[in-house]
Amino acid sequence: MSTLRFHAIKESLKIKPVLVEEKERRSDLFGKNVFNENAMRHYLTKDAFKGVMNAIRYGKKIDRNIADQVASSMKDWALTKGVTHYTHWFQPLTGTTAEKHDAFFETIGDGIAVEKFGGSQLVQQEPDASSFPNGGIRNTFEARGYTAWDPTSPAFIYGTTLCIPTIFVAYTGEALDYKTPLLRALNAVDNAATAVCKYFDKNVKKVSSSLGWEQEYFLIDKLMAASRPDIALTGRTMLGHSAAKGQQLDDHYFGSIPTRALNFMRELETECMLLGIPVKTRHNEVAPNQFELAPIYEEANLAVDHNSLLMDIMGRIAARHNFKVLLHEKPFAGVNGSGKHNNWSLSTDTGVNLLAPGKTPMSNLQFLAFFINTIKAVHTHEALLRAAIASASNDHRLGANEAPPAIISVFIGEQLTKVLEELEGVTKGKLSPKEKTELKLNVVGKIPDVLLDNTDRNRTSPFAFTGNKFEFRAVGSLANCGNPMTVLNTIVAKQLKDFKIEVDALIDKKDLKKDEAVFNVLREYIKSCRPILFEGNGYGAEWEKEAKKRGLSNNRNTPEALKARVSKASIALFEEMQVMSKIETEARYEIEVEAYIMHIQIESRVLGDIARNHIVPTAVKYQNILVENVRGLKEIFEEKYNSVSKEQINLIEDISSHIEGINVNVNKMIDARKAANALKDIEKKADAYCHKVKPLFDDIRYHCDKLELLVDDEIWPLTKYREMLFTR
Repeated sequence: MSTLRFHAIKESLKIKPVLVEEKERRSDLFGKNVFNENAMRHYLTKDAFKGVMNAIRYGKKIDRNIADQVASSMKDWALTKGVTHYTHWFQPLTGTTAEKHDAFFETIGDGIAVEKFGGSQLVQQEPDASSFPNGGIRNTFEARGYTAWDPTSPAFIYGTTLCIPTIFVAYTGEALDYKTPLLRALNAVDNAATAVCKYFDKNVKKVSSSLGWEQEYFLIDKLMAASRPDIALTGRTMLGHSAAKGQQLDDHYFGSIPTRALNFMRELETECMLLGIPVKTRHNEVAPNQFELAPIYEEANLAVDHNSLLMDIMGRIAARHNFKVLLHEKPFAGVNGSGKHNNWSLSTDTGVNLLAPGKTPMSNLQFLAFFINTIKAVHTHEALLRAAIASASNDHRLGANEAPPAIISVFIGEQLTKVLEELEGVTKGKLSPKEKTELKLNVVGKIPDVLLDNTDRNRTSPFAFTGNKFEFRAVGSLANCGNPMTVLNTIVAKQLKDFKIEVDALIDKKDLKKDEAVFNVLREYIKSCRPILFEGNGYGAEWEKEAKKRGLSNNRNTPEALKARVSKASIALFEEMQVMSKIETEARYEIEVEAYIMHIQIESRVLGDIARNHIVPTAVKYQNILVENVRGLKEIFEEKYNSVSKEQINLIEDISSHIEGINVNVNKMIDARKAANALKDIEKKADAYCHKVKPLFDDIRYHCDKLELLVDDEIWPLTKYREMLFTR
């Protein structure tokens, strides 16, 4: 056994759970380290408080005098909590968060120092825009970029640092982060949804998008994870034979949470409470040492910030419990990977969830309008929605038909399907009084009862209606939710905008009543978007054939999927809805393709290194032991040598065969990588890495994993699956 592996296992067995006591009520802890509305009421002047709240609720600009007041009050609040530094906290297109800490401390001459923080420091900072992914928007010598305060997401304290959520844009104004397009998309869906709401309630002035994410993750002993170069550099195991026991007994899901994991969860949840992240649910997931955490839903921008923050702090807290958190979508072969289901809905400022049925036919007609328009949006832009969750790591789930498949479809359940079928049969044009009564009472009026009985769920659906929201199940566990939420809110905004135009045209030209016009447009939508509705097994090969007949895309890998990002239709969509310019859209495409190439390239190098520098030398070492054993047998059993040594010789030959297989395929992989690197066209390079380099991973892994079963466990260099997944 390697020294590192032996030490990892030995020390992990000594670890005692870090006892975490919860002494305060969570309601008392909630938001203590957040400059939220309660804190602002206490520290801000009336004018400053009004200015910030108008910015949050109505998007009004905060003038400089107000910004100075807010900065001063924010500093005073932070200093009472022992804060020494502040930072603009933003989400560049790296997939992680970024921050640069500056001290409140300043000197004013004659050896005098003060704590200073003004409106200019609050509102704007200048990080280097050329050092973050920018898709060619910024050259190396054009370094300037700006972070700008987002008042809709409250500042918070982590450690001794005041963190101010911000957007990140280039000097020339283009968005270089996830937050900026998301805020634009949320504004677009607000405007479009509010306009449609006025068909049903004139009092609606604002519609907000809500998000409730579900974060899945693995907890692995820290020392064991450190003993694996592949986990350290790629976040997943590049090789390793499955343990004899995995998840086949279904004994981990919803089981009793292991003590060490539970104590980690307690500390994590306490920190979340202080930071205003409303975590509520925790449980064991399907795979061994896999878990899930989920919060109460929030406004989408704030929810995205909270999920990004959560992913930051999970690793820090895990280290204190001698764990490493694995957020990769597929860290272990042979057991379930991890996702991040995005539960999405729209709500009015009058307190109505637009995707929840009401008690009256009118409220149900409103529900149907938003329900059907969402389905229509997904059908029209299904390829773009698939592109929004594409990544090298998520391909292990989507492309392999694990969890949701790569084909985007919508599940609504049997009962709601019948409702749509009845609605589809509505007479086109003006309705008779009898038809109106039957429609409202027999179809629309019964929706709450229908939903009450519609309790089944389809785990294979990537986009499922779950009673009062849609659940976008295909989002990867590593992903920034801002990307899929930007796309989803944009396509729904566009669809609602088109819907209103069509309804208004029928009212004006056909002299139809509002309800009749709404029914007529929805009726046509149901017919046109029927191909996206699917109630069956999304994992089956039959669905692939059926989806192809229906005209749905099946982009099984990231290079294929991302092309939808820069189609003429997608560019026009983002420009029309003022979410992203053509330059911003094309830059993101280039960034995501490059990220895919870099991830596969890194994995290729790591796998080649482990295979040749760890696995092959170990196999040769064991093979030499066997050779010496055979020589000894020959000396002792000269006459019976052939029969006695047969099994050992066969084992030596098997080992030789697998060593050869590793070397041959590693050489092929290196040659394929060199050929891919020589390509100048970024799309061709991505395709080469996807179809020429990546397939060799499986061939190399096959031989390495076979050797794991043949070589003496005492000298095997890598910590094994059974040790990582079943050490608690």
